[in-house]
Amino acid sequence: MHHITEPFCRAAFFSERVVDTMPDTAYATTGKFSLTDAAAARISAMLQGEAEGSFFRVAVNGGGCSGFQYEFSIDSTRHEDDLEFNSHGVGVVIDEMSLELVDQAELDFVQDLMGAYFAVNNPNATASCGCGTSFSV
Repeated sequence: MHHITEPFCRAAFFSERVVDTMPDTAYATTGKFSLTDAAAARISAMLQGEAEGSFFRVAVNGGGCSGFQYEFSIDSTRHEDDLEFNSHGVGVVIDEMSLELVDQAELDFVQDLMGAYFAVNNPNATASCGCGTSFSV
């Protein structure tokens, strides 16, 4: 696994336990996670230069100034607790524990004067840090 090193200020695995029910949002057995068109396009472009079987992973780790922080990476190793969410034809993998903290969230890719970055619109977050890389629930 390698971490995404492209610049971004704010932000945040594939499984057989996936049910693709809608073209823009897919439901796994335990939750929901979706992508905007911009995030799907950016992830798709990032994966084009990666090895066969690589995928985009969203994880939540303890830390950051608000308690939890998002982590984005390109990975090629799937774990038993990984769930895949397909949105706009792009798969994103999230482990079950992280999904508890980002259930119903949407990943966006933003390009503005601050730069280009992934941003998570997370309805579970009760507070976040100034740059949006960490949050609390």
